[in-house]
Amino acid sequence: MQRNILVVDDDDEIRELLEFDLSHSGYKVDTASDGMEGLNKAVTNNYDIVLLDVMMPKMNGFDVCKNLRKAKPDVPVLLLTAKGTINDKTQGFDCGADDYLVKPFDIQEVLLRVKALLRRNTDNTKGENVIKQEILKMGEIELFPESLEASVENKKVKLTPTEFEILYCLMQHFNDSVSLAVLLDEVWGYDSDEDVRMVRVHVGGLRQKIEEDTKHPKYLHTVTNVGYKLTPVKEATDNEEQL
Repeated sequence: MQRNILVVDDDDEIRELLEFDLSHSGYKVDTASDGMEGLNKAVTNNYDIVLLDVMMPKMNGFDVCKNLRKAKPDVPVLLLTAKGTINDKTQGFDCGADDYLVKPFDIQEVLLRVKALLRRNTDNTKGENVIKQEILKMGEIELFPESLEASVENKKVKLTPTEFEILYCLMQHFNDSVSLAVLLDEVWGYDSDEDVRMVRVHVGGLRQKIEEDTKHPKYLHTVTNVGYKLTPVKEATDNEEQL
């Protein structure tokens, strides 16, 4: 099945380059040249992924992403930005982006990120679910793949596709420490030391949803110099600290 991609960028050269390379890689590509047009298209039409510039006229990419998340929370968003500071990247993830690339970028890297995001995308209406099908329960935590929800102590919370995959990965390694490299490989499909911040930001968002007190987590723990561990009950350990 041919996947549909929306490219939103006000730079004609970059937009045309992405359209050309993505089309020749087998994707069906639609484009928009400003934030408002991009948001309207993304909300009105069905896309498997949205590639989104940040600095654009009429509406910046952060606001587009934030509004798109409200209308279509399950559509993966890859931010393409010239703003590569930690604060900028954190702002992008806080708006709901699943991944980011800093300009100038290599087109092969774009294709790699697109492929990794599409691998996690779910299309239940056509009977194709890349995300695992089974309901998974560990202790007080239960996952519902079809709705991308988790139940914690019988309270349901809505997850983004990335948060779902992180929680699924941690539940597969219940009570064991999972390294940042393993999370990058199993959730994003690649391993890059410079992207550990991305993992931490998404884990922080997940922790906000499943923990009553994020400073004293009951389930999702940080293991210093390793990564994270999911446990059924709070464990008092000396090697935990907030990343």
